[in-house]
Amino acid sequence: MKKTELLQGNEACVKGALAADCRFFAAYPITPSSEIAHRMAYELPRRCGIFIQAEDEIASLGAVIGASLAGAKSMTATSGPGFSLMQEHISFASIAEVPCVIVNVMRGGPSTGVPTHPSQGDVMQARWGAHGDHPIIVLAPSSVAECFSLTVEAFNLSEKYRTPVIVLSDEFIAHLREKVSLPSSDEIELVERPKPAEPPEVFVPYRDPGTGVPPMPSFGEGYRYHVTGLCHDERGYPTTRADEVEPFIRRLFHKISRDLDKLQWGETYYTEDSTLNIIAFGSVARAGLTAVKTARAKGMKVGLLKLLILFPFMRRKVTQLMESSTTILVPEMNMGQISREVKRVNQGRCHVETLNRVAHEPIMPQEIMHKIEEIYG
Repeated sequence: MKKTELLQGNEACVKGALAADCRFFAAYPITPSSEIAHRMAYELPRRCGIFIQAEDEIASLGAVIGASLAGAKSMTATSGPGFSLMQEHISFASIAEVPCVIVNVMRGGPSTGVPTHPSQGDVMQARWGAHGDHPIIVLAPSSVAECFSLTVEAFNLSEKYRTPVIVLSDEFIAHLREKVSLPSSDEIELVERPKPAEPPEVFVPYRDPGTGVPPMPSFGEGYRYHVTGLCHDERGYPTTRADEVEPFIRRLFHKISRDLDKLQWGETYYTEDSTLNIIAFGSVARAGLTAVKTARAKGMKVGLLKLLILFPFMRRKVTQLMESSTTILVPEMNMGQISREVKRVNQGRCHVETLNRVAHEPIMPQEIMHKIEEIYG
């Protein structure tokens, strides 16, 4: 039976993590994500879980990686400056294939920026901030309910693909309060990391079983294997051999790209006959939907694609929308980060317009409506 609650976005994120069976959380408090740490500090000990306030964000993600290797579903939460500090560990978790969830509640930047205001300036950092070639999965909630549901999905994806998953929220969504109907525990489908079927003496830790995702025993279960940030062979030992490094890195990408059809997570509104379509994510998608409804009331054929997954970029769904569009409008609270992805896949199919805000204030529906009217002429 569903339970209805009045929740803040950060509170819903905590409830989603607990529903996904998160049992370890380490973080250093930072505005505007601090409520996640505050609530986890209260909730996890009551559920036989562990909460650690680390000395900094680097140590936080290091502890999360260690807890995940020991078998615990693990998470941290931060904002822009802390997210910057975590990049080396994100790269490590990617190459060592350690499941973990990182919540980044975006705020104004660069540097300390405007800590108490929203922004969407960390989109490209979420994808490309960590060094080296590796895939990443980035989810973007636009409501309190999605803070819950996408946090659950972040854990599921992380466990399924043995990869870090980033939940990219923003200050507006994090501190918004909405009435949410939460599913019961038996309505929530959880995914667990693949486990080895063979005994420890014949186990090869990074051998591809055919899915691209090697089974992962927990430390303490009798399986001994080497974990390193170096490129490694199937046994987990460092290698510089091209015939081992090349297939390894390609496997990291392929284990996610082979499921791109399953990762086209977005919601469309009024796109059946639209010729001008908005592509937006996070809090801006809310303003975009209001503007679309206003435009529709005035007889304008306008639609919206709300992105729930930012990376891997859902180019297939975006391409389908472009085929029926004359113009795509991309509003976002940055200088144009998702619009770069949109333009990259456009390839002349239609015209792409942008609406950018970097004053760390939400983009309002009337601003988007003004841009719609300007495009319509």
